[in-house]
Amino acid sequence: MKSTRHCCASDPPQNGERRTWLTSAVMGHTARGAIKGAIDNVELGNLTGLLATIKPAVAATQYSGERSSKNAAFVDAVARSNVKLTIDTIRSGSPILADLEKQGKIRIVRSMYNLANGAVTFME
Repeated sequence: MKSTRHCCASDPPQNGERRTWLTSAVMGHTARGAIKGAIDNVELGNLTGLLATIKPAVAATQYSGERSSKNAAFVDAVARSNVKLTIDTIRSGSPILADLEKQGKIRIVRSMYNLANGAVTFME
C-alpha cells in the first residue's frame, strides 16, 4: 500500500508516495460587523469600499425571515453567502487555481467560524 502525506510544491514525492495537496479554506465568521454594515448600507470612510464588496452577498442571500442586521440568523446567512461568492470569485479570477482544483490537486472549501462557541463548520 502506498502512503499519502501532505506536502508542498517544493517537496517532491518519495519512493512510491502519492502526492496530495493541502486544502485551502475560505472562512467567514458569525456576528460580522462588516456584514451588518453592508446590510444597513453604512458609508464610513475607507470601510465603504469593503462594505461595497459584501453587498452582492446581501442581494444573493435567499432568506424568508426579516432581512435586517438586527436578525442574527440573516446576518449569518449573508456571511455564508459571502464566503460562497468569495470562492466563486477565486475560481473565476484565477484560471490556474480553477484548473488545479479540477485536476484534484487542490481543494477550495467553504467554512464558518462560530465566535460564540469556537466551532468551525465546513460547508458543501
